[in-house]
Amino acid sequence: MKYQTKFLNESVVVASDVYRRAAYGRNHPLAIPRVETALDIAGDLGWLTGRVHSSPIAGCDLLTRFHVPDWVAALAEADRSGVVPAAVCARHGLGTMENPLFSGVFERASTSVGGSFAAARLALDGRVAFHPAGGTHHGRPDRASGFCYFNDPVFAILGFLDAGLNRVAYVDLDAHHGDGVEDAFAADPRVLTLSIHEAGRWPGTGALDDRREGRARNLPVPRGIVDDEWDLLIDEAVAPVLERFEPEAIVVTCGADGLAGDPLSSMMLSNGALWRAVVAAISIAPRAVVLGGGGYNPWTLARCWAGLWGVLAGFDLPERLPDASQARLAALDCDLVDEDDRDPAWFTTLVDEPRRGPIREEIRRIAAATRKP
Repeated sequence: MKYQTKFLNESVVVASDVYRRAAYGRNHPLAIPRVETALDIAGDLGWLTGRVHSSPIAGCDLLTRFHVPDWVAALAEADRSGVVPAAVCARHGLGTMENPLFSGVFERASTSVGGSFAAARLALDGRVAFHPAGGTHHGRPDRASGFCYFNDPVFAILGFLDAGLNRVAYVDLDAHHGDGVEDAFAADPRVLTLSIHEAGRWPGTGALDDRREGRARNLPVPRGIVDDEWDLLIDEAVAPVLERFEPEAIVVTCGADGLAGDPLSSMMLSNGALWRAVVAAISIAPRAVVLGGGGYNPWTLARCWAGLWGVLAGFDLPERLPDASQARLAALDCDLVDEDDRDPAWFTTLVDEPRRGPIREEIRRIAAATRKP
């Protein structure tokens, strides 16, 4: 499967130093270095010069276009005071093990929204904007959900719709169903949402026959999916559906939790499979935003997103990482990944070995069902 991105030198990164601050407290799957490590590796390779745009912080006027004012105000006040009353916890899902309160949570979540909205505006003139801190696709209008306080992909889509575009596609490659985004646009004929995710994984939504009257496609894949099966779904299901929709812009959430070695999924992909899927999607539209998403193995995630930027910007991917990048990866730790399970290649290389295997009949059935109008 060969796709070539049209954007290359037009690609830009949207970033902020807010993601270098400690977040989520201890013993949370997201309490690991993620965005910063990926961008540092890209910097080590000389891939960021002249390409980085600073992420703005979304104001309340923007946030309340999707999120209800009570929720925006509650998160801001909880961050300011450091206290979450029981009634707020019950109403907005905040202060839980899943969605903890931590210092700076409001700025961090608001910056993610501001970055995704800005990415769409940057992409309007025909380029791809990469915002790895985006992808908080579970956020609900009135509450936090699934580690997501606000829903920044919604705002990337709004950024395109605000410009007068009438066909915007959303493609979610995270191991978990993009439920918040699908629900946000289920009644909007201008938006098509498509999600590939592991069947039976939280949040338990996104069944194959869930189409939202034609405005959604869901591909729940079985455990252990490998590159050959994934490539078939992209070639024979995702690409045909997108081509039929003829999007004027595409937003992609490229979570890294579908990679082999991630502790929160049983998918078995290489990073190359994800890169091919992203390029396949964005090649169908004249403008695109690519977001991050899930990913709970710091080594596979950082290499995936660093390499994804290299692919989007047209750089040659090295066989071996520079010493500075190897040192960054060696300094990482993660309680969710046992030392015995840490592949030595995660510390020295950027590109995973392909994950080959037979294509199960179930995969072919999913592709055929998805293709049907």
